[in-house]
Amino acid sequence: MNKKIVALTIAASLSLVGCEKYPEPAVDTGEKIKLQAIFPVAQHDVDNIAKNLVVNYRVVTNVPTDKCDSKIAYGACFEVQLTFTAKKEIAAKDWTIYFSQIAPIQSFESDEFSVKHINGDLHQISLKDSFSGFAEGESKTLNFRAMFWSLAESDALPNYIVTAPNLTARVIESTVPYIDKETGLEVVPHVETFTDFETQFKRNATDNTQWLSSEALYERNAVLVENKMAVAQAIIPTPKSVIIDEYDRFVSINNGIAVSLGNVKLADVDAALSHLATLGVTQNNAGLPVRLSIAKVLPNKTSDQAQQVSGSYHLTVGEKAITIVGSDANGVFNGLQSLASLVTVGVPKLPMMTVEDEPHYAFRGMLVDVARNFHSKEFILSLLDQMAAYKLNKLHLHLGEDEGWRLEIPSLPELTDISSQRCFDMSETECLMPQLGAGVDRNSSVNGYYTVSDYQEILKAATARHIQVIPSLDMPGHSRSSIKAMTARYKKYQALEEEEKAKQFLLEDFDDTTEYSSVQFYNDNTINACLESSYDFVIEVMTQVKKIHADAGQPLTRYHIGADETAGAWLESPACKAFVANNDQGVTKMSELGAYFIERVSGILSDLDIETAGWSDGMSHTRVEKMPEVVQANAWDTLFYGGHDKVHELANRDWEVVISSPDVLYFDFPHEADPKEHGFYWASRHTNTEKVFQFMPDNLPVHAEFWLDREDNAYATDDTKTPLKQGQKFVGIQGQLWSENVRTDDMVEHKVYPRLLALAERAWHLADWAVPYNYEGAKYSQDTEVFTKALEAERDKQWSVFANTLGHKEFPKLEIAQVDYRLPTVGAVIKEGKLYANIAFPGLIIEYQINNGIWQTYLEPVAVSGAVNVRSRSTDRLRAGRITAVN
Repeated sequence: MNKKIVALTIAASLSLVGCEKYPEPAVDTGEKIKLQAIFPVAQHDVDNIAKNLVVNYRVVTNVPTDKCDSKIAYGACFEVQLTFTAKKEIAAKDWTIYFSQIAPIQSFESDEFSVKHINGDLHQISLKDSFSGFAEGESKTLNFRAMFWSLAESDALPNYIVTAPNLTARVIESTVPYIDKETGLEVVPHVETFTDFETQFKRNATDNTQWLSSEALYERNAVLVENKMAVAQAIIPTPKSVIIDEYDRFVSINNGIAVSLGNVKLADVDAALSHLATLGVTQNNAGLPVRLSIAKVLPNKTSDQAQQVSGSYHLTVGEKAITIVGSDANGVFNGLQSLASLVTVGVPKLPMMTVEDEPHYAFRGMLVDVARNFHSKEFILSLLDQMAAYKLNKLHLHLGEDEGWRLEIPSLPELTDISSQRCFDMSETECLMPQLGAGVDRNSSVNGYYTVSDYQEILKAATARHIQVIPSLDMPGHSRSSIKAMTARYKKYQALEEEEKAKQFLLEDFDDTTEYSSVQFYNDNTINACLESSYDFVIEVMTQVKKIHADAGQPLTRYHIGADETAGAWLESPACKAFVANNDQGVTKMSELGAYFIERVSGILSDLDIETAGWSDGMSHTRVEKMPEVVQANAWDTLFYGGHDKVHELANRDWEVVISSPDVLYFDFPHEADPKEHGFYWASRHTNTEKVFQFMPDNLPVHAEFWLDREDNAYATDDTKTPLKQGQKFVGIQGQLWSENVRTDDMVEHKVYPRLLALAERAWHLADWAVPYNYEGAKYSQDTEVFTKALEAERDKQWSVFANTLGHKEFPKLEIAQVDYRLPTVGAVIKEGKLYANIAFPGLIIEYQINNGIWQTYLEPVAVSGAVNVRSRSTDRLRAGRITAVN
């Protein structure tokens, strides 16, 4: 082969891209013949495979065998059978498939295919020399074993990519997700339904999780009791004190409301008034007077009892007027939102009452990960509306991750030019690799970023709703998107022979030979802590973000570093070896570099007058004396593994601890225990709205009395080792929505709602059934009874009112706002030939189907025979819930 052919061969091997078709090289006819012999597959072959290869993904078993890697924790692995069926003949060879598989593949078995892990979740299927092509209708299989477990159908990712050197990559059509018209939810068509309890549903022999049946759900829902008056008078989140009119009277708002601002600025309450208007409560000079004011001392308080808590208010709904007095503008805003909570859509009257209210926690947060998969500005604006409606006041916006960078930084365009997109470019000069089943389309909704103007619109909307935006661009781990962008910047300026500018913001040491694997299985996702250019990058980004905030009118006062899950990087970095040998910062070994990075970045933030926040695992390794006075630590340690110890240790540092426990506050987890329920489950296989409502965040260890671990087994907690110091409290709680497999805005809403309403309840209201924390320390298990039967009964009684309020009063409001909250599965049994059905949120519509016939509305027990299915339907009848069979 002559040198020209060799060069062309190498170029073709390196290109492997599908964002664009590379031009065919100009070679003479003889050389074309030789090139075709090397690469026999043509573009029409790739197109044919994409169109006609049917992929089927079936979890065979989660039961480990001797084929599993014994070095992996628990010896756990699961087996998948991939079946490929050709609708038409496929004769071409030398093509490959790239696909995303969250858990790395350990081993495989196939006569004609081989598979290997590339990076992160990306894997490659190649053809063996023995590959014989597909006859029309022929099927071939590839069995593989991957780490840990696969317990939900949503674990499998879409958009398998077929490609060949120097050709345009295509997505295999049988793996392209679609939206179900009834539910509005994404369906990944190549994933086979789970059917076997022992081999597919169970994690291992000790897993006692039960596959939720309609019968079991019917029994659970049966305890709910309707109380229409309690629902009409309910405010979510529940106020601190409510005095109901002794005669249960109502006042008419048929003519709307006439608002007097008093000493309140319109800009401070306009969003709340707009919310009322969307519910049909409009302003009218002839309407019921609503008088607003701010006062240092709220009504019924003396000066020495004056409420100092931001957001406090006093609300009176009287026969002739409504008055709202706030301790500040935020308090008046909250009072108006409580007024909106009293509204029943379509009912022009309000219950008469007096409310005195203040928040239990100052920090009432919601995290949304827009970095793994992008979520639109419109979704964020809608989320802000609902957060404000339920008095949540902190939006933790996760903008930077391994798989994407989502905020425009004008001075560093590479961050969004390259790292806001995932397509098929294995060189990553145009975009990032197609992690998380992104496919090849740069215009996909999973790609994108917020321009400066987009982000400032979000900030302005948040300010108008008294919500603080806390941005997060994760570092030093979880930073692959920024690393790759700055490497591309380096190459660009190196090509221009501007070496100083090339190295200005470089985040990796090219001579580092460290082999490591992050929690998400990347081998190149950690910013080098020993390069000055890494800190120059942090300064540049944070200076820019601070300016963006200032120009939008919401100063950047707190920034979330991330700081978690740094995976053994730097060990063989010459820069780090030199730094550890010669530094004067007290760093004596490589294992201290992660903490040093956080300490130094915290100092950079302090110099910019920005407070530091981070995740508990990374923050816990820092030296307290090297950290700023104000530090926020998000505690995400699992309760069933004794995570309260870590939480208490951080709080005892006098840090501001925000409870973010995955056992109950990770909303990317499934609502119920069913393989068709969407989400990850490493800490909980069922986190429904009731569980969030049950949370007692002031007392973490007590949950061992009534909750179970991730396998639904009892556990015990010992709080005598690291109890909280006397009087020490947490600053707040935060719900989390991580987006690894959440690809659409509708799916985000399905995951967040209605759990967000229960989050708001626990963030704002201290329940009278909650067990106070024992500062002397205590031990808890299902054999202790600190949480008494009387407290349990009161909790369940209040849950019944809460659930009814959601179904009858709050869901119609979410529907007006076009929020696609999760519709619950229906509980149902058949007794003596009659169908009995109920639902977790009374007020929603129940439908049933007999022998796959037409769907009918369930009103009362009805005679049935044959196969019976049930589902829920929204009150506006525009969406249906997931179908379940009644056995």
